[in-house]
Amino acid sequence: MSSDTAARPATVCVTNAKGGTGKTTIAINVAGALNDRGHDVLFVDMDPQGNATEGLGLLDAYDAEPPTMFDVLTDREARSSIDDLIVEHEEMDVVPSSVDLLQAEHELTIADLVAWAKTDPTVDVDPATLSSLAINVTPETVTGEHALDLLDRALAELHAEYDVILIDSPPFYGKLTDTAIYAARSVLVPALTEASSERAIELLIDQIAALESQVDIEVDTVGVVANRVEQTNEDTAMLEWLETVFDDYPVWEVRKRVALQRAFSAGTSIFAYEQTVDMESVFLDIATQIETRYGVERPEVPA
Repeated sequence: MSSDTAARPATVCVTNAKGGTGKTTIAINVAGALNDRGHDVLFVDMDPQGNATEGLGLLDAYDAEPPTMFDVLTDREARSSIDDLIVEHEEMDVVPSSVDLLQAEHELTIADLVAWAKTDPTVDVDPATLSSLAINVTPETVTGEHALDLLDRALAELHAEYDVILIDSPPFYGKLTDTAIYAARSVLVPALTEASSERAIELLIDQIAALESQVDIEVDTVGVVANRVEQTNEDTAMLEWLETVFDDYPVWEVRKRVALQRAFSAGTSIFAYEQTVDMESVFLDIATQIETRYGVERPEVPA
């Protein structure tokens, strides 16, 4: 683990490349639960679609002029401006996504190629030639054997202090997702209790193993959140499968509730929503697991 990562607060990436798992809803409500327990939370939206940014009522930030998260990731000179991107929400601080992040996969791929050309003596390619294909990336942007540490380096520039950082990853495999997992070194996995989720979970496990091998890191698993659970035979079978595959980790069950979507539409977690939702205890349990697993001390409540 890099010194910057080791010095940062507990950082968790909420990730699953299968779309429609409710990943963003899970991430927002875990952040809400951590806030409810007294923690200062930073929510980083790395999804180019900006679902979390929109779900937190910050759609204007998604269309903001540069510099944006894209520039913070890909432009070394803009990296320190990450503090300027932070938007306040009633429950958490947010680094919003941006429409510019749609270009990030290409840019991060070029950055990785630049790193390869700079560090492998057998590669007869001028890094400057590669960077001419990019928008922001230059040979100076990339200082190691790979470029998956660009979010890690950006988060190290934060001046504000947080107890927990939550990263909402894109719903697909690629450089952005790898960059988010690399920065966090820990994942929380949302999954639907339907048969099609099995392949997605297997691919995620393989993807994390490949990342660990490629850049010599260890990625911890906080647990799995079985989302939109109903009382069907398929749900029961999938819960059993998840508990078998993740036998060393907690598997939480979030029942299907209309109020979860209503809170999302209202721009809050269920903890700030006007209607009480019986799933609050599940998200509080996830928050407690993050506290326990990563030594996050709960602030003392004044008497």
